[in-house]
Amino acid sequence: MQFGIYSVGDVTTDPTNGRTPGEHERIKAMVTIALKTEEVGLDVFASGEHHNPPHVPSSPTTMLGYIAARTERLILSTATTLITTNDPVKIAEDYAMLQHLADGRVDLVLGRGNTGPVYPWFGKDIRQGIPLAIENYALLHRLWREEAVDWEGRFRTPLVSFTSTPRPLNGVPPLVWHGSIRSPEIAEQAAYYGDGFFASNILWPKEHFQRLIGLYRERYAHYGHGTPEQAIVGLGGQVFMRKNSQDAIREFRPYFDHAPVYGHGPSLEELMTRTPLTVGSPQQVIDRTLQFRDHFGDYQRQMFIMDHAGLPLKTVLEQLDLLGEQVVPVLRKEFAALRPAGVPEVPGAPGRPAEAAYQADLPDSVRDDRSGIGGRG
Repeated sequence: MQFGIYSVGDVTTDPTNGRTPGEHERIKAMVTIALKTEEVGLDVFASGEHHNPPHVPSSPTTMLGYIAARTERLILSTATTLITTNDPVKIAEDYAMLQHLADGRVDLVLGRGNTGPVYPWFGKDIRQGIPLAIENYALLHRLWREEAVDWEGRFRTPLVSFTSTPRPLNGVPPLVWHGSIRSPEIAEQAAYYGDGFFASNILWPKEHFQRLIGLYRERYAHYGHGTPEQAIVGLGGQVFMRKNSQDAIREFRPYFDHAPVYGHGPSLEELMTRTPLTVGSPQQVIDRTLQFRDHFGDYQRQMFIMDHAGLPLKTVLEQLDLLGEQVVPVLRKEFAALRPAGVPEVPGAPGRPAEAAYQADLPDSVRDDRSGIGGRG
């Protein structure tokens, strides 16, 4: 089981004092949080990709490359890399380069993005979001696995005997998670390739994500990658902790009430009931996180968002200390004890079939199933 932190890199005013950090300060704060993530014994740090204010991480590979040079064990990931508005050739090159710089400590979450204006900024049409995601990943998948790629599709110029450089480290592409909060087509895509599926189950009720994850598990088995229980699942979560729950709620409430994401809507108490948001003691965070297994089955990665809503860096670092010292060690032990034999603990662990084996076993009718997920070319 892997545990980590993901950041969307929002620049939000602190409602308790009216102070708004500058972009430089916020970028540096994200780096500090990543270094702290490794220091407290967590496994993963993931940066969002955003091209619109009030967010700063427009170039995740630049930030992650800098973090790679200052860490030794931390897995560097994204939340998410925009598969729709980025050229898949550039994704292939950028993340293979990051792989080499980080000695393999790299994976990425691919997603469509949820900010409509981004599409025309990069010459794309949001109405083609799903077809873009399907076609672009079909090309990216090949670029990392084939030395010379011939390609013709709907959304980019053709390629003739094209070789993406550098090649993936040791010939092994980065692990890919397909992230979604609402699209069954993306769950299907993850299942088709035998990739991971990341459900950022932050603001919606568990029943919605139970359906998405259930579909992914079912189709993962359908495509011959293993049993539904062996599918590679990651989950999101939001927490804020103090020694006792009353202090946590009192301190976090003004940040919640004014947060652009969920302020001015349902109350803090209502959202904690309906979503994974947990504001309370470390024990309450442990208990709530363990419930995710009851809702979604055994899974491989648990990510937490902590540096949002205008929370000052000092407070975020205190949260990471609590997470690393009091919460994650208990969760590691409990999840390990509950995990059945045959279910991989982490992506790529024994129990996940080798890619070449399961791709060779897929008949052409399956490869072409479901909206041409296999791509053209």
